[in-house]
Amino acid sequence: MLVARAGVLANAVRVEADSDDRELLAHLGDVAEDAQLVLRGPDSRDVVLPESLLALVLAAAHDLAKGNAVLALPMETRLTPSETARVLGLSRPFVARLLDEGEIPSQHLPGSRHRLVRLTDVLEFQARRERRAEGRRRIMELAEEVDLPY
Repeated sequence: MLVARAGVLANAVRVEADSDDRELLAHLGDVAEDAQLVLRGPDSRDVVLPESLLALVLAAAHDLAKGNAVLALPMETRLTPSETARVLGLSRPFVARLLDEGEIPSQHLPGSRHRLVRLTDVLEFQARRERRAEGRRRIMELAEEVDLPY
């Protein structure tokens, strides 16, 4: 039996910074070396958080400072094909074709035609796609430099 689930993207934490915050966040990179992330509890007790969390906060701050929104999702998140299309900015039918062709790995739910896609696989596909686009761009630039017709 297939149990309906809430959309993963709808429940993800989305953070946006206003212009004042962006200005403040832009300067975090200046103080990041040898920095610590400290959480102060209600009893005024400080807890130093792990460096991995500091790295995450600084990466998010970097994007927020540039005016980008940040979406917090675990890498192990499983997405529906529709959610995958939204993440990639592609149409649902095109993503379905990519899944059918194995360009993006997916897993069928037991006893169902429905499938899920790991966020990690979606991000790897996007990185490959961006590398190919960059390669095509560089080839075009080189062709223009030596005045080759294309």
